[in-house]
Amino acid sequence: MAKIHVTDRAGHRLDVEARDGRTLMEPLRDIPDGIEALCGGMCSCSTCHVFVEPQWAQKLPAAKSDEMELLEGSECYRPGESRLACQVKVSPAIEGLVLTVAPEE
Repeated sequence: MAKIHVTDRAGHRLDVEARDGRTLMEPLRDIPDGIEALCGGMCSCSTCHVFVEPQWAQKLPAAKSDEMELLEGSECYRPGESRLACQVKVSPAIEGLVLTVAPEE
């Protein structure tokens, strides 16, 4: 398990436990004012868009082209910070990750 520090859409800060081997999408869709994840993690929408703090974004594996295509088409895309939670795997290496749920589009 990894503890993730999240700011939800309402601006509330909370700590979320995320299970190793899963994606960030799973615990973030279970919190109030979290993500929607309409496609269920298939990387075919951007309803799990999050902003990863820059110091953490550099530590994550690079986004693949299909993820980048969705993010770059988003109204609130932030280069170097935007990620789809369904594409980020949880591991002990991301213990303490800090992110903000992106606004709804």
